[in-house]
Amino acid sequence: MNPAALSLPLAEAAVLAALASAAAGLVAARWPRALSWLAFPLLGLAGACALAAGIDALWCGAAQTATLPLGLPWLPWQIAVDPLSGVFLLILGAVLLPVAVYGPGYAREFRNGRDSLAHLGVFTGLFVAGMLGVLLAADAFLFMVAWELMSLASYFLVCFQHEHADNRRAAFLYLLLAHVAGLLILLSFGVLAAAGGGFSFAAMRAAHPDALWAAIAFALALAGFGAKAGLAPLHVWLPEAHPAAPSHISALLSAVMLKVALYGFLRVVFDLIGAPQWGFGVTLVIVGAASAVLGVLLALQQSDLKRLLAYSSIENMGIIFLALGLAQIFQAAGHPTLAALALLAALYQALNHALLKGLLFLGAGAVLHGAHVRSLDRLGGLLRRMPRTGWMFLIGCLGMAAVPPLNGFVSEWLTFQAALQAWQLHDSLLRILVPLAAAALALTAALAATVFVRAFGVGFLGRARSRSARHAHEVSGGMLAGQALLVVGIAVAALLPGSVLGLLARAAVQLTGHAPAASGWLWLTPLDPASASYAPLPILAVLLVVGALGVTLLRPHRGAPVRRADPWDCGFAPPTPQMQYSAAGFAQPQRRVFAPAYALHEEAGVDRYELTASDRTWGRLYRPLGALTDRAADLARRAQAGHVRRYLAWSLITLLVLLWIVS
Repeated sequence: MNPAALSLPLAEAAVLAALASAAAGLVAARWPRALSWLAFPLLGLAGACALAAGIDALWCGAAQTATLPLGLPWLPWQIAVDPLSGVFLLILGAVLLPVAVYGPGYAREFRNGRDSLAHLGVFTGLFVAGMLGVLLAADAFLFMVAWELMSLASYFLVCFQHEHADNRRAAFLYLLLAHVAGLLILLSFGVLAAAGGGFSFAAMRAAHPDALWAAIAFALALAGFGAKAGLAPLHVWLPEAHPAAPSHISALLSAVMLKVALYGFLRVVFDLIGAPQWGFGVTLVIVGAASAVLGVLLALQQSDLKRLLAYSSIENMGIIFLALGLAQIFQAAGHPTLAALALLAALYQALNHALLKGLLFLGAGAVLHGAHVRSLDRLGGLLRRMPRTGWMFLIGCLGMAAVPPLNGFVSEWLTFQAALQAWQLHDSLLRILVPLAAAALALTAALAATVFVRAFGVGFLGRARSRSARHAHEVSGGMLAGQALLVVGIAVAALLPGSVLGLLARAAVQLTGHAPAASGWLWLTPLDPASASYAPLPILAVLLVVGALGVTLLRPHRGAPVRRADPWDCGFAPPTPQMQYSAAGFAQPQRRVFAPAYALHEEAGVDRYELTASDRTWGRLYRPLGALTDRAADLARRAQAGHVRRYLAWSLITLLVLLWIVS
């Protein structure tokens, strides 16, 4: 333990600030301004403390532990901060601080409505405290307490505007899958605790379960944490819950809570279970690739802006788990440096996704606040009416489309660099699987570019498609400042990837025992400078020079008259906003190619056309499962109803079965 490290006290201060924010939220029931003057500033303090704790933990590279006088008499709560938790404290703080700046302006519209500001303030603080508790927990008991606090508090935030039936349905679905996930995670900890003889992570880490029990713990952890992270086919709650929650809460759900689930998976599988197995890696690669492709295909057909971003989160979590699968495969095959590279790519993708998706959800909230609609088919022309929001939203779209020199390109490029090393594997099956996964990643990247070109082009360019879009207005300075803080974080991650990766590499060393090749602040060389290198600053300089030349050459000469006139319309009627490409029309080619992936529903009228592309997972998995559950419940109801003789018979049968089991 480094005595100079301050990460643990800073993390504890973040938890206390989040709890104080929840307490301040109670005051908002009588004094609405308390949300802006107390609750959100305390959340900002929690974010700043978490950010500082994460940087300190990664900078020092040492673990700090402590025991709290809480919990059970024989099982006190243990907390710890190490480089792995430091990465996710950094992510949480980097998003929470801008959300706290953005929140007062966004929540102002709720002051005169029926929605409770106290509800919003209390459960936001508890939600953040729960996520911090998960990151600090060093035993399974505290982990599960914090996990359930995070899940329950976020449930109340998803159903914040509960007067809408769709929001209540989304919240119920989220709560159902959250509790199923919690049960699976608890069972996974039970397997590891049985092997280690204790509930502390140190005891689990010291034990070495055999291959069968390790596989059972892995499967339970993948299902539990994967459901919370939005992996297919357990992703169905995510596109329902994200649009239902307030936009700054959606940013926390997508940018932070999904990463907390990723942290839990890394803690269990890469830290507690022990030696990696190539079978774990193959499973992660297949699940990750399937989630990435399915998520981007469904995002491509959405007209609801927040639902589009939610499906895009499924895609990005799939990419992260694909990279984790590569790390497991390389580690099991005896290539720890390549495993560290793949793990570093996953961690960097997690950080980049948090910054970019946080910015995009805050931008979507600004659009909803300024135009009062979020359907792409009712937007258009917003860049003229909301220029600051529009340009920052464009930065987020370019980053999610993996356009260099933005940060989204770097993490996907690192994942490709790891996948291209499949030739070093000796197993022929793996040498086929990994290139196929790389091909799926390439397809995902291309479709993701289409998704965000469509989102920005239809929403912000062209002409306004509705009265709401024509009367849109720019949002308040606080809401713009929250988005701008995330733009600053994106710029740092994009232009100084070597420095950021140098910090994140501490976690890779902790989990794999090795670090990838060193990189400087200017050049990024993940393996060998002769094979691959990347420098964002020279690329940015070239782009700026080319852009300046283009503007200079295309700009009219000073003093030259500029003639403005309507374009020639070939003698037809003047164009109207309805003649522009719609969101559905933009994605029509991809819809034809990938038609089997969608359940399409079209409604056409004289002057109206609506297209809904829903997930086939509902019809193929969840509806049959729901019907089976209803039938089982009906049978149980019939078994309970009847005469006393039937109850006695069931009791006798149960007793005989128990005696047979015991004997």
